Amino acid sequence: MSSTELIPLLAVGAATLAAAATDLWKFKVYNLLTLPTLALGLVVSTFLGGWAGLWSSLLGAGFGFAILVVFHALGGVGAGDVKLLTAVGAWLGPFWTVHVFIASALAAGVYACLLVFSRGGFLAVAAEILAIRRAVFEPGSIGRPDADIAVEVARPDRRRRLVPFAAMICVGYFFNVGWWHARLVQVWPPYPTRVESPAVASAPIAATFTLKDNP
Repeated sequence: MSSTELIPLLAVGAATLAAAATDLWKFKVYNLLTLPTLALGLVVSTFLGGWAGLWSSLLGAGFGFAILVVFHALGGVGAGDVKLLTAVGAWLGPFWTVHVFIASALAAGVYACLLVFSRGGFLAVAAEILAIRRAVFEPGSIGRPDADIAVEVARPDRRRRLVPFAAMICVGYFFNVGWWHARLVQVWPPYPTRVESPAVASAPIAATFTLKDNP
C-alpha cells in the first residue's frame, strides 16, 4: 500500500480527533471543521479513484448522513454529529462508514451506561435497559419528552447527562483502524486507485532495458 493511499485514513484521524476535542470541551462540533472535511473527502477520493472514488465517496457520505439523521430527528445526537459522520463517510466509503458507526454506537452505549451508573448505580442501569427494551419491543408504551440538545447542553450538569457522540465516532474510527490494521490491504482503499507506485511505474522501463541487453 502506497503512502498516497494512507492520506484519507490520516485525514479522518485528524478530523475525528479535532471533533472529539471540541465535543468534549463544549459539546459542539463546528461547521468550520465538518464542511471542509466533507468537501475535501469528495475531491481527494475523486483524485485517487476517479469516478469510482467519487461514487464511493458519495455513498459513504450518504450512509453517514442517513444513519445519524434519524437519531438527530429523535433528539439523540446533534447536527454537528450528523455532519461529522457524513464528512467521515466521504473519505472512507460505505463499508468503513457502517463499521465506524457500529463501533461508535457500542462505545456510546457503554458511555451512557457509565453515566447512568454514576447517577444511580446498578439499579438505574437495569431500569434504563428495561425501559429501552420495552420501547423497542412495545412501541408507544413509554412516553418520553422530546429531547432538546441545545437545552441539555446549556445545563450545568450536562457532563453527567450527555454522550459526546463526536468523541464516540473518534473512538469507533480508531477501533476499526486497530481491528483491520493487519488486514488493511483487504479493505482499503474502497476504490481502485489511479496513482501508481514508483515500483509499478518503473517496471516497463526496467523491462525495456532487460530486452535491450539480451540480443
